[in-house]
Amino acid sequence: MVETMKQGTKVELRKALIAGMFAVSGAAVAAQPATTAQPRRTPAPEVLLPAPAPAPIVAPPAPTTKSGAPVIGIPEVQPLPVNEPVMAWPVADARALLAVIDTIESEGLFSKDYQPEALRAAIAAGPGQALDAVASKSFAWLAEDLRDGRTPMESRVQWFAVDPDQDVTPTTGLMTKALATHNVAGTLAELAPTHPDYQALKAALATTPRADTATRSKIRINMDRWRWLRRDLGEIYLIANVPEYQLRLMKANHQLVKTFRTVVGKPGRTATPQLAEEVKAVVFNPTWTVPQSIVVGEGLGASLMRAPRKGYKVTRNSDGSLTVVQQPGPSNSLGVMKIDMPNPHAIYLHDTPAKQYFNQPIRAESHGCIRTQNALVLGMTMAIMGADMPQEQLVANATSGKYTKVPMTRTFPVYISYFTMGQDTGMTGRVVSYADIYRRDAPVLASFAKARELKTTQRISSEPVIQLDNPL
Repeated sequence: MVETMKQGTKVELRKALIAGMFAVSGAAVAAQPATTAQPRRTPAPEVLLPAPAPAPIVAPPAPTTKSGAPVIGIPEVQPLPVNEPVMAWPVADARALLAVIDTIESEGLFSKDYQPEALRAAIAAGPGQALDAVASKSFAWLAEDLRDGRTPMESRVQWFAVDPDQDVTPTTGLMTKALATHNVAGTLAELAPTHPDYQALKAALATTPRADTATRSKIRINMDRWRWLRRDLGEIYLIANVPEYQLRLMKANHQLVKTFRTVVGKPGRTATPQLAEEVKAVVFNPTWTVPQSIVVGEGLGASLMRAPRKGYKVTRNSDGSLTVVQQPGPSNSLGVMKIDMPNPHAIYLHDTPAKQYFNQPIRAESHGCIRTQNALVLGMTMAIMGADMPQEQLVANATSGKYTKVPMTRTFPVYISYFTMGQDTGMTGRVVSYADIYRRDAPVLASFAKARELKTTQRISSEPVIQLDNPL
């Protein structure tokens, strides 16, 4: 009787705690643009009894890396050179382009990359095919770098975030607009990132002495990393910076709503990749299907068959293999909440029972996924904004102990980024450095030390896609 009362009190306290956490979602919802009210049907959450996965279909063995990690897909990248348009350039517009090139170092780029001397000579020679060819190429190269980043794809380690900007604002359209409006500088200025971190880095570059080449180089490559991402990040979005061990919930005009401490992948095979995905659902009290690398490789399946523990359910399949599913509960490896953001890497944001790691200054401890502090606050905020679900129903779902999946009727972007320099966690404008935990700076720095490479059609890293399916 006493134990029952204790459990009941604990549940009520937990409900009260959760119910008091909705100031975060209120701030984010208030940022959404006003629209004409429309009746909206709230989808019922998907409530399922946890069940083991069906028997696996027999298939040829999957390829693996040298370390034995499964390679579930290798991007079929066949890059082709980008063909820049050639248009007729009036001398006045060419001079305006040269003026932009002469001052482009303020954006963390190099004037010499865009043929300033050849353009100067062509301007002096007057209008004609020579000026058209040089000015068109200089404009195209500059537009590509401002829009997509200067860094070649082979220098972007584990970069799988496709940037759609070259489809939204193609180079041909940009050049046509610049020449039609005779506003070359304005057209190019529209390509620069708008995020406050980019502006803070730009200001830091302007005040860093030229003699401090190391700091200036680090600022430049982190400015370029913002150009790797899409320019329009969304009205409301999540962005995790792996080296900072932080996740930010942002609202309109890049205003900070809340930060969450994170635990990210360990350096090496389980390093967290860079992604751009969408929140498709929030799962409360998730199950976890244990990967075969642990079931077989670490002997967990056989051990659990002998002595079940920690809420694991073991099923022997028709081929003799074992499927292990950890049931919802306080010891579940995913905690009580998972953000479902489907991707071939099996990377997602989730809760964890190992909350002691959030107190460590260095938090690269996971197998790739991003463990999130105050995960219930995050999950319920997303469900309120993305599924119009009442607070009371969410509290009931979260505290039920049952697997509940809440699909989103409005999706939100999630960016997993890698910046080793940027604003401090509170986004006060102070620029700080973060440890390069995965050593991803070196190839980017090396590419900036060399001449600019011609762009190709390649959009993501050509590295194998490794499924990092163990959140422990």
